Amino acid sequence: MASAPPLVLVHGLWDTPRLFDRLKIQLDGRRSPLLIPYLPNRLGATPILELAHRLGSQIEATFGPHTQIDLLGFSMGGVIGRTWIQLQGGRFRTRRFISVGSPQQGTLTAQPWPSWLLAGIADMKWGSPLLRQLNTNLEGLDGVDCCSFFCAADLMVLPGWRAVLPLGPRQPLPVRTHQQLLQHPAALEPLVAELLRP
Repeated sequence: MASAPPLVLVHGLWDTPRLFDRLKIQLDGRRSPLLIPYLPNRLGATPILELAHRLGSQIEATFGPHTQIDLLGFSMGGVIGRTWIQLQGGRFRTRRFISVGSPQQGTLTAQPWPSWLLAGIADMKWGSPLLRQLNTNLEGLDGVDCCSFFCAADLMVLPGWRAVLPLGPRQPLPVRTHQQLLQHPAALEPLVAELLRP
């Protein structure tokens, strides 16, 4: 895939870049260059807007200000990536955005947490100010090829069918848990196919 742009993989809450080890093995060097930034979030206390800014800074430091990229975000990482794309100018350099198990429409598991304690988790509540802003004005996704993968039985993004973007195709993956979305062969196969799509 010599003509494909660089690929950026964004991890979620309580994760590190090692989350993508199995996906990297399956890609077998067919997507290069590859950036997997570490975005520590203080157990969910760091606001998503701040994490999105850090993501954009690492993308620019690695690839310069104009190089087009593809971006895959897992779980909270998908909301971080989407925030950067829609609210911080990332759409002007993003060809393709793949959301995997990300609470793009909010999750019930975030509802109990107050923003003063865990701002990043609170950003993923149903109807949070951030998600309302993202879902009300979709101009920030103009020109970006979007797709969503989700687990119907997901207990982290609850209910699982809410882990989808408002634009683009949506594909349930035949796995039983949130973590299996990036671990199970039945999930990795379609994800790799999407990442290798011309």
